[in-house]
Amino acid sequence: MKTVLHKAETRGHANHGWLDSHHTFSFANYYNPERVQFGALRVLNDDVVAPARGFGTHPHDNMEIISIPLSGDLKHKDSMGNEAVIKEGDVQVMSAGTGIFHSEFNKNENKEVRFLQIWLFPRERNVEPRYDQISIRDVEKKNAFYQVLSPNKDDEGVWIHQDAWFHLGNFDIGVSDEYTIKKQGNGVYAFVLEGEAEINGQKLSKRDGLGVTEANKITFRATSDAKVLIMEVPMD
Repeated sequence: MKTVLHKAETRGHANHGWLDSHHTFSFANYYNPERVQFGALRVLNDDVVAPARGFGTHPHDNMEIISIPLSGDLKHKDSMGNEAVIKEGDVQVMSAGTGIFHSEFNKNENKEVRFLQIWLFPRERNVEPRYDQISIRDVEKKNAFYQVLSPNKDDEGVWIHQDAWFHLGNFDIGVSDEYTIKKQGNGVYAFVLEGEAEINGQKLSKRDGLGVTEANKITFRATSDAKVLIMEVPMD
């Protein structure tokens, strides 16, 4: 087993006034040659958008883009004709494929919106662009990891063009769980959203990240009430 630890305070940071963003991996003006990606996981941005502000229309291609709101309401509009609002308890996915344009704005004029923006390299290039969003409240569990993303259309959660699986977990203090790697050769990147936890014996605090490779499973224990995102991704 190999691990890589990224403490919250070591992330890249950019505050544009309307956008306060922390970058786990190199992004925009933040570049760290040792933190470009974790396998297929290319971007993990922890974003706070000011009231009534947002990202104007901009392009993407050949990337799987996942948005997970943590609080507030994020309004989405794209060149495929989709208009939607995503909020805490939702997961949004876009397969950019051959190319799309989209915008994202804080729908509210009196409170911030906080969300994770996650990019994965696709398994295949130039697919037909697609958009989807779901509420995960129907699959949400307490004190166990539950799936919110996979490569399979018929599985729980959204699906993407990559052999990746995402799980969320909301845990009470003292609760333990395990996560078993689904595809040989994949690695797991764990990101602590709230609280404190131990993963494979490594102590982690809020917004810390831990990458684990060359392992068949990871062990988890909540050392406080904790919320954790598990991202299993190909490493080659």
